[in-house]
Amino acid sequence: MRSRPTTTSVLVVGGGPVGLTLSLLLSAHGVRHLLVEAHPGTSRHPKARGVSARSAEVFRRLGLEADLRRAGLPPSHVHFYRGRDLVDPDFVRTGITADPRPGAERTPAPGLICSQDALEAVLLRHARERVPADIRFHTRMLSFTQDDGGVHAELEDRATGARRTVHADWLIGCDGAASTVRTGAGIAMEGPSGLGHFLSIRFEAPLGEVVADRASASYFLTAPGRGGFLAVDNDRHWVYQHPYDPAHDDLAALLADHRALARLVRDAAGLPALDVTVRDTMTWRMDARLAAAYRRSRALLAGDAAHVVPPTGGHGMNTGIGDADNLAWKLAAVLDGRAGERLLDTYQDERRPLARQVIDLSLANARARTGYRIDDELLLTAAYRSTAVLAEPGALDRAPLDPACEHWDAVPGGRLPHLSLPGTPGAASTLDLVGPGFTLLTPAPDAAWQHQADTAAAAGHPVTPRAVPLDEPRWTQFSGLPATGALLVRPDGHLAWRAAHPPTEDTGLLGLLRRVLSADGAAPPRP
Repeated sequence: MRSRPTTTSVLVVGGGPVGLTLSLLLSAHGVRHLLVEAHPGTSRHPKARGVSARSAEVFRRLGLEADLRRAGLPPSHVHFYRGRDLVDPDFVRTGITADPRPGAERTPAPGLICSQDALEAVLLRHARERVPADIRFHTRMLSFTQDDGGVHAELEDRATGARRTVHADWLIGCDGAASTVRTGAGIAMEGPSGLGHFLSIRFEAPLGEVVADRASASYFLTAPGRGGFLAVDNDRHWVYQHPYDPAHDDLAALLADHRALARLVRDAAGLPALDVTVRDTMTWRMDARLAAAYRRSRALLAGDAAHVVPPTGGHGMNTGIGDADNLAWKLAAVLDGRAGERLLDTYQDERRPLARQVIDLSLANARARTGYRIDDELLLTAAYRSTAVLAEPGALDRAPLDPACEHWDAVPGGRLPHLSLPGTPGAASTLDLVGPGFTLLTPAPDAAWQHQADTAAAAGHPVTPRAVPLDEPRWTQFSGLPATGALLVRPDGHLAWRAAHPPTEDTGLLGLLRRVLSADGAAPPRP
C-alpha cells in the first residue's frame, strides 16, 4: 500500500557518521530534511575510529564534543604500537607530539579515538533530538528520478514493505562506497580497487593487563601477514584486522568456525592460552577511488559515496565529515534564496581536490608501509579555492593541503586560525566566535564595519559582526591586517575574504557576499 507523497527540502540517504553529521548541520542551519538508512540500527562494528582535530572542531560547533570524548578512549591511549605481537619486549610506541613553542596550540579541539559504533550512537541521539520524525532507519531508497523541479525518490520500509514517494529539492548520497545515489546519478568512480583484503574480527578478551604498559589506539604487527589490533576500550573489547587472500583463503569456512577465528586472534596476540570470545566479523577491501563528479543535477555525493580512502592515514571518515560541513551551509543558502545554484558547484571545486590529495597520501602510506596517519595539523591547514572564496594574488598556486604545514595565518580559503581567548564569555577560542551564518571579525566594535553589515542584512544577506578582544599588535599578528581591517568567515569556519579597511561604498560588503554566494540571478532572499 502506497502512502501520500512526502515533501522535504533535502533527502539524505545514509545514516552513518557522514549522513548523521549532515543531518545535525542541516538542523543547525534550519533546513528541513529527511534522512533514511537501510539498516535497522547504527553500526555494531567499530570500523573507523579516528576523529581528526578538524572533525572535532565541527562537533564542538554542534555542541557534541564533550559527549564524544566521554565515549572515546582517554587521551593517554592515543598512541601507536609496533611489534611482532602484543607481548613483544622490543615494541615501539609513538604518540602525537605537541608543538612545544609558546602559543603554538593549533586547535581547541584535539583529535580523539572514538570507535564508529559509539560515535554513531552519539550522533543519532542528537540528530533525533532535533528532527525526531525525520530520521528513519530500516528504510531504503529503491530508485529516484530528477528534473528541474527536484528529486522524486521511491522509499521502502524494510520492516513492513510499505512504499512511499518523497519529493525533495535536493538529494544527498551519504550511502557508502556502493552508493545507490551515485549509481542512479550515473557518476563513475575512478582509481584502483582490491589493494588489500581484510577480515575484521570483533572479540572480547582480557587484554587490559597485557597492554597496561603499552596502551595504544592501534597495534600494528610487524610479523608478515598478521595485520593488527584496534583498541575499543583497551580492556576487554577489541578488533583484530587479519589480512587474507581471496584467491587462496577459504573465507567462508573460516567465518563459519569461531574456534578458528579465536586461534587467529591468539596467534597474532602471541598468547596461545588467551580466552577469546568472537562477537562478530566483517570483511573489507582497501580501495583508493574518487568520484568523477560530486554533483549531477540535483543529486550530490558525500563521504564514501564520493571518495574511498585507504585507511592508512585514518582520514576516510574525517574527509566525509568535512564534506558535510562544506555542503550544509551551501544547501541552506540556496534553499532560502540567498545564493544561486552555482554555489553548489563550489562544493566539488573545494572538496574534490582535497579528497584527491588525501587519497594519494594514504595510498603512499599503504605502499611504503611506513606511517599510518596523516598529521592532524595538515588537515587544519586545508585551504579552498573556488568562487566561494575571494582569493588573494598567488593563492591559487597552493595545494589544498600543504605538506609543509607552514600556513597558519588568516588567509582567504583557509580555516580561521585558533587563538585562545581567555576571559571571553562563551568563547574560549576564535573558532567559537563563528556562525551560524557569516561572521565579520574585527579587533573592536567598529561603526564603519557595522554599517556595512547592517546594509547587507537589510538586503537579505545577514552577517554578524564580532569583536575579537585583541590589542592591535596581536590582532595584526593573527590576521595580517591593521586595526581597521576585518575577516569575513563562512559558516564552515573558512575565510571568504579579508580587507585592511572598510569598503568606501555602502554596498561594498553586500556585493562581496553576493559574489561569494553566486547570488547574481538568484531569487530574492526569503524574508
